[in-house]
Amino acid sequence: MSITVRIEQLLQSQPILLFMKGTPDFPQCGFSGQAVQVLEACEVDFQHFNIFEDAELREALKSYSNWPTYPQLYINGELIGGCDIMIDLYKKGELAQLLVAANAAEA
Repeated sequence: MSITVRIEQLLQSQPILLFMKGTPDFPQCGFSGQAVQVLEACEVDFQHFNIFEDAELREALKSYSNWPTYPQLYINGELIGGCDIMIDLYKKGELAQLLVAANAAEA
């Protein structure tokens, strides 16, 4: 199975997926930790993928998404962005709207 197919299968398997450094309980960079805090503040269930566990996927996802850094948040398979974008959308109330639209959070 190609790495692109693996990425697409991951994205299709979860409505909210955060590719991050580490895990929600033990983030391994400040940006990943902040991304988790934002999602937790939205009271949304989300899945994560620790990019340190798969070097091939870690490198391929950068090309797939055309986004060079982590974390990367996907909602319904669509790249939303990294930590700074997540924080900005959260502050504007737009992240909550995206999560509600994805049936991942309550209005």
